[in-house]
This record gives sequence, C-alpha cells and structure tokens, in this order.
Amino acid sequence: MDGLIVADKPAGWTSHDVVNRMRRLANTKKVGHLGTLDPDATGVLPLVIGRATRLAQYFQRTDKVYEAVVHFGWSTDSYDAAGAATSPETEITLDRDRMELEVASFRGKISQVPPAVSAKKIGGTPAYRLARQNIAVEMKPVNVEIYSLEILDCIGADLTIRVHSSTGTYIRSIAHDLGRTLGCGAFLSRLRRSSAGGFDISMARTLDQLAALAEAGNLAEALIPCADLLPEFPSELVDESTAGFIRQGRDFRVSPFRLEPDAKFVKAVSYEGDLVAIGEAVLPHLYHPVLVL
Repeated sequence: MDGLIVADKPAGWTSHDVVNRMRRLANTKKVGHLGTLDPDATGVLPLVIGRATRLAQYFQRTDKVYEAVVHFGWSTDSYDAAGAATSPETEITLDRDRMELEVASFRGKISQVPPAVSAKKIGGTPAYRLARQNIAVEMKPVNVEIYSLEILDCIGADLTIRVHSSTGTYIRSIAHDLGRTLGCGAFLSRLRRSSAGGFDISMARTLDQLAALAEAGNLAEALIPCADLLPEFPSELVDESTAGFIRQGRDFRVSPFRLEPDAKFVKAVSYEGDLVAIGEAVLPHLYHPVLVL
C-alpha cells in the first residue's frame, strides 16, 4: 500500500481522525494527509500512504476549491456554526445584485485575519487551544489569493458560494468579513471541499466505501500509485541495472528527447511501473537521486 487515496471526509471528524481510520484499514502507521479540513467540513482529504508519505514535501500545488453556505444575521466567535454568538440576531433577506457587488472585493489578492478558533499557530501553539483557555490572542492578517469567487445561490439569509483559493485561505474569514460589510453579522454554516491540489471530489471515496474495499481485500482499487503522483514531474523509464545504480545514490542520465532541459525534478520509473526515485538536476540531462523509494 504505497500511494495516495482521496477520502471524502465526513462532518464531525477531524483530519487526524480520518488518518487514524486509514491506518487501521491499510494496516500501516505510515499515513498522512495533505491539508487539514475543519471538523465540521466535508470533502476532499488526500491521504498519502506507505512510502508515499515521503513524497509529501514535493506536492507544490496547494490551491483548493470549496462550496460554502454563509448565513447572515449574526456572527460567532469561531466564524462558523459551532461558535458562540457574538452579536444579536438580525432578520435579513439578501439581495443577489447587492451580494454580487459585495463579493467582488474578495477576488484577487487580499489580506484576511484568520479566525481565533483555528489551527493557525501563535508562538508554536494552535490558536484554538489558546481560545479554549480563554487566552486572548491577536491574529495577524495574512495575504491570500482568491482566484475565483462565484455566487451559486442566494435565498433568504443564506448565500451559497464557490471559492477557488490559494493555500492558507479561511473561508470562515470570508463569511465573517461579508457579515461585517453588511453590518448584520454572518458565519459559515456549511463547507465542502471539492478539490485540493488537483485531487477532485470525483476521485474521493467515503470512509464506508473504503472500509468495504478493505474488508474485501480490495483497498488497492482506491489507491493512486506513487508513479502516477506529481504529474508535473516528467517521468524517465529506467531499466533494472540503472535502478540499481540509482538506489546506490548514483547520478543518472535522462533522454534529451523526452524531457524538457530545464526540468528541475524527474521521476525515475521502472519498466514495471514502480517509482524508483525523485531526481534533481545537477547538469543538463543529468540527475541526482534526492529521494529513493
């Protein structure tokens, strides 16, 4: 079991809960995830398993797509439905034309303040732990990029949006800031991640589906092999002899006809389709194995 499985995280589970569940299903302690989801959120949670955990450092695409419901009328201390109200309730009926104008200011490169109840670390400690101890902290603004933000629906006091954003973006903060803009308060009432780093919800399996596959001995059906990961890295087929040299840490040459001369990393793949190593360029068409599987 070396590769990646895209899990559809259920509401009420932490990302670590899902990792622990997969450890039992895959019968290995070597499981990690590629991006935390809030406990109440659902959707795409990529899980690296076995030797694929060593590839986590190379996953450079970190953009994400969310579908979210923002409820207007009051705000909460966590910026979502799990938090305590921080403003009185106000009845409001949203106007879609006005909301189209309001969300426009959230597109592009923006600065946002993360929620105090979040995994954002303050002096090495997650902010939510400090909040639970009633320790006041000052959350500093962070720069993020919203590639797209579109309104899917606008009914009563609920606004449904789809957001494509850079890593580090808090959809809860967008909800909270929209509430401040309208002067009535708002919070995130529902969040589903439909894509993360190129892994789409269409690739995801629920925990029940994964458990059924594991029970039948077919969990590998959900696995994306290591050689198929990191598609932005070109692949170089290597024979058994070359693979042996690579495993000894020796440099290897690649075909100048199949790879771009400026490719920083390549995947050395055996004729059997197994990922042997990640190589880093040292000279044109010459690569050094920086990670050997």
